[in-house]
Amino acid sequence: MMSDLALYVHIPFCASKCRYCDFLSFADRPGLINRYMEALADEISDSYDEYGDRCVSSIYIGGGTPSLIPEEDIGMIFERIRAVYDLRPDAEISIEVNPGSADSDKLAAYRSFGINRLSIGLQSANDDELARIGRIHTRSGFENTYRAARECGFDNINIDLIFSLPGQDKDTYAGTLKYVLDLKPEHISAYSMQLEEGTYLYEHSDEYEWPDEDEDRDMYHMSVRMMGEAGYDRYEISNFARPGYECRHNIVYWRGGEYLGFGIGAASYAGGSRFRNTEVIEEYLRGVRCSESTRLSEADEMSEFMFLGLRMSTGVRRSDFLDRFGKDMDEVYGHQISGCVRDGLMCDEMGTLFLTEKGFDISNYVFAKFI
Repeated sequence: MMSDLALYVHIPFCASKCRYCDFLSFADRPGLINRYMEALADEISDSYDEYGDRCVSSIYIGGGTPSLIPEEDIGMIFERIRAVYDLRPDAEISIEVNPGSADSDKLAAYRSFGINRLSIGLQSANDDELARIGRIHTRSGFENTYRAARECGFDNINIDLIFSLPGQDKDTYAGTLKYVLDLKPEHISAYSMQLEEGTYLYEHSDEYEWPDEDEDRDMYHMSVRMMGEAGYDRYEISNFARPGYECRHNIVYWRGGEYLGFGIGAASYAGGSRFRNTEVIEEYLRGVRCSESTRLSEADEMSEFMFLGLRMSTGVRRSDFLDRFGKDMDEVYGHQISGCVRDGLMCDEMGTLFLTEKGFDISNYVFAKFI
């Protein structure tokens, strides 16, 4: 029996580029959104021949800012998806929303399409910090969007946060955490600021004061502590949820499940291969889709099983590794495992490996041992 698929749909348009963003996104040009959405719908329809017999358990519409797109276009995408795929009755269906880009009518339309989860990009509850990173919304604008979402009946909302922002300190970040926790969203993501080459903040980094590495770790530990005290489980390095509200779509990635990505630059993993769409908008509009494809070796798949699974607090089970690859985990990674356990980075208990607090702090160092 074939496993369920997860679907990712990429909407690359933004009102303006945030100063930290290196995602594939850009502003609209006359007629571009309409042409792009038509090409996107065609790509979904064209996937029928190869994947039309598969059930879908999660859909995630990301960007960019999907909530900038007219709701009719989002509805059209769901019509195409339902024409090709069998959606599970309990499928998790998410869309990213930026504050101020979705009013009550648009949110109500989302509900009518079957969208049952919102991910709202707050990033900070401090207006000065928001301005420094080029966000065009304010705390007040976020409040309006969040309130409208609740009034429309959304009962599964994620709020995105970023810490170690320019000019931020532990006190201002604590204020953001308290503000968000008082709202009681079902899910919170909290990521450390990363300076990516080619972004405004990367090019102008010397113009700002930045938290140092110790302050960054203090902010992360504060996130874990305050969210834990408020009843949120850290189920993945940067993701916290109330019981039963873990993001099922992301868990597909971390557990090595199959997913299809639609839209410019979207990545897919299916049938043991990883493939990615072109990042050139003119090519995509002409119907050019896949720009690169890689057949993963067994070594690649074992590596991903380890470093993706270890992102989760539940870790990786030896029995799952044996079932999937027919090999004992120690046969392949015994040296790495024993070293991480000896150094206090990983626990090995009851047939399961998982990161310690020390391991979470330097997780990239741990993951590199399995690559």
